[in-house]
Amino acid sequence: MSNSKMRRNIKTSDLEPEPMQQPAPLTLAAVNALDLDGFVARFGGIAEDAAWLAATVAAARPFADVDTVVAAFHDAFDALDAARLRTIILQHPDLAGRLARVGRLSAESTAEQAGIGLDRLSDEEYERFSALNRTYTSKFGFPFIAAVRAHTRETLIAAFEARVEHTAEVEFKTACGEVRKIMEFRLRDLVVGSSVV
Repeated sequence: MSNSKMRRNIKTSDLEPEPMQQPAPLTLAAVNALDLDGFVARFGGIAEDAAWLAATVAAARPFADVDTVVAAFHDAFDALDAARLRTIILQHPDLAGRLARVGRLSAESTAEQAGIGLDRLSDEEYERFSALNRTYTSKFGFPFIAAVRAHTRETLIAAFEARVEHTAEVEFKTACGEVRKIMEFRLRDLVVGSSVV
């Protein structure tokens, strides 16, 4: 088949990104039974592409309940030095940024941003977020991070505008706190129930 015939056979919908699906939650028993590779595959996106963090947490099993899963991830995150924390922060995408517009976010980030309508911004709203992203990143050297599930679009913009006025030290700590919140939201989506250990 010639290239021109192949191009004619491709529908526009074939060029659009596939919708990303969140995996179904696992029971605590299933989480505790995962091998290391399975655990990392399942939880490697909890802190935005930090599979190495999930590998560290896997050693804390067995977990008694969802709260102990969350605590294990928080403890592992809190034990990181500033360079590793910065690595995790830098993995997060801009809110309502270019990657979101072209469908290149993780399934978790896509769902979270869509949850408050960041995937349906007007051109004016998109430009507002873009300007805030540029100002923030220029000042701090990392993207603005917020647990968007705790916000509306309006409260998110207000937080963005307030936080860009922070000092670098305060904002780094704030960003780390937001990553912890994001991890907790994501973990509570992925793990259900309790386990007798």
